[in-house]
Amino acid sequence: SCLYDTNTEHVAHAVGEACIRLHLAEEKVCRDITELFRDDFIRALQESFLWPTEACALLLGPDCGHFDIYASWNITLPKVPKPPVVPPTPPKPGSPQSRVLFLTDIHWDAQYAEGSAIKCKEPLCCRNESGTPTWRHPGAGYWGTYSNCDLPLRTVENLLQNVAKAGPWDWVYWTGDIPAHNVWSQTRAQQLNELTIISKLVKKYLGPKVTVYPAVGNHESTPVNSFPPPFVQGNRSSQWLYDTMAEEWATWLPAEALETLRFNCCVCFGCFLFFSRYESTITGQFFGHTHVDQFQMFYDQETMTRPVGVAYIAPSVTTYINLNPGYRVYYVDGNYPGSSRIVLDYDTFILNLTLANGYADGQDGLAKPQPDPVWSLLYRASTAYDMPILFPSNWDALIKNFLTDDRVFQKFWYLMHKGHVSEPCKDTCKTSLICFLRSGRYDLLQQCDLLNRGKGQMTRSVRKTLC
Repeated sequence: SCLYDTNTEHVAHAVGEACIRLHLAEEKVCRDITELFRDDFIRALQESFLWPTEACALLLGPDCGHFDIYASWNITLPKVPKPPVVPPTPPKPGSPQSRVLFLTDIHWDAQYAEGSAIKCKEPLCCRNESGTPTWRHPGAGYWGTYSNCDLPLRTVENLLQNVAKAGPWDWVYWTGDIPAHNVWSQTRAQQLNELTIISKLVKKYLGPKVTVYPAVGNHESTPVNSFPPPFVQGNRSSQWLYDTMAEEWATWLPAEALETLRFNCCVCFGCFLFFSRYESTITGQFFGHTHVDQFQMFYDQETMTRPVGVAYIAPSVTTYINLNPGYRVYYVDGNYPGSSRIVLDYDTFILNLTLANGYADGQDGLAKPQPDPVWSLLYRASTAYDMPILFPSNWDALIKNFLTDDRVFQKFWYLMHKGHVSEPCKDTCKTSLICFLRSGRYDLLQQCDLLNRGKGQMTRSVRKTLC
């Protein structure tokens, strides 16, 4: 035990020194996050079957070894052949539609402080510990801030008040990431407190009659992204988190779902499953996490040219980084016998922080926050992109249009950032983004790297974005 403790200290110290010397973060952040990750990191190394060069490549990149966690792998499918493809068809005019609220990436910062510095040494600012602002930058705004900042609780509550008025909702998707981005200084008690408070607020404002389908985000745990597999038992397991989730979400989920939730196993670098076999069954794929407003295409396995599915990536509630707060509303075919359940359209709403914080109205230079700010419609997909319906073929045609009509692409770039973007996306930026939109399959990202001569840079950046 003594030898184990000594080796643990040596490993932790070496990692902390590397973080500091490589200028990955400010010294205190390096020390704190090393301490937070220490036990999980060393346990993972002990259980790992990787060679040292593979582990190095996974952690630091291809310059120190080779390892591709997304390498080709096989799964055995049933011998029953794939059902015949049934192309989607538009519903009859006037058919009922379901209105689905989508919330994601709230990232409430309990330490958010109006008037605090929006530029600081830490990865997250606008906090009590961020200090006072300089003359070059105003302090953090009342409702939120365009910077490396998350949200105050009042903005989250104001959002829930507004979506409650905009109901009723047929159901709600909520894809997690409740805590802020201060990942170096989080405790289990804080994570559970934030999970409980936000869950109770969602129940309070949306009411007992609407069903909410919550998902576990990568920020729910501490350390961030740490979801030990089921063979890890005791205090180092994730039961502290899953048990509280099951308690808080019991009013929404059936007993079977609560049971599987308690044994959930989530890993950051999980493999994508390709949904081609079930293209006539799966009618929608809904994601968050990137904080921006995007989509990704899936194509058939035979030719890789026929669009078979769309992954909708909804924008975040939080401002992190340099964004307006936002949320999404989907319109789905249903609820009636024989309804297809396909996504027909969607709206994206934002809180314009320039207006909400009163910067546009303060003639004397002082901000005058609006007491009841307006969450306004930024755009409707069918109108903004001139698409009569949102089939995979329509999204594929839109991407082709991006290549020939830069005006349409720049509009997408603006909407992607929820109406707050400082410069257009040109050249490599545009090529890489269009490639991302086409690449629901990871191996296609590698092809994009080859086309753009990126030497794997885009693949690694997307991997980082996804986690």
